Amino acid sequence: LGVRQLIVGVNKMDSSEPPYSEARYEEIKKEVSSYIKKIGYNPATVAFVPISGWHGDNMLEPSTNMPWFKGWKVERKEGNAEGKTLIDALDAILPPSRPTEKPLRLPLQDVYKIGGIGTVPVGRVETGILKPGMVVTFAPANITTEVKSVEMHHE
Repeated sequence: LGVRQLIVGVNKMDSSEPPYSEARYEEIKKEVSSYIKKIGYNPATVAFVPISGWHGDNMLEPSTNMPWFKGWKVERKEGNAEGKTLIDALDAILPPSRPTEKPLRLPLQDVYKIGGIGTVPVGRVETGILKPGMVVTFAPANITTEVKSVEMHHE
């Protein structure tokens, strides 16, 4: 699937025995770390965050219910990151680079014929760049046309 970055939210920490148990968090972290290592990820690049979605612990603000949790750290060649909450981990995700140097690939989702405007193909640019004025060919029909305009959803 091309997933390069992971965050593990250890949820329901309020339901552990005893509630907010550091031992239970460490047990889950160890088990999940060994699994993600088996499938090819480096656990040092994964943020593990103990949370309680029901109570909001460590979601947006550091929780007072888990004083033992000092925060998460991830190591990566683009620069290390650290934080205390799930939102911090989400904010630390690096956006993937778009393959703009590759040839244009735009799988069509639909085609609309709009009076006064013309034929409007709808899809998502997966690779390459699409600009007004470009001449493009649609396969397999081998129809060549000029791009008059490009719009993003509701923009």
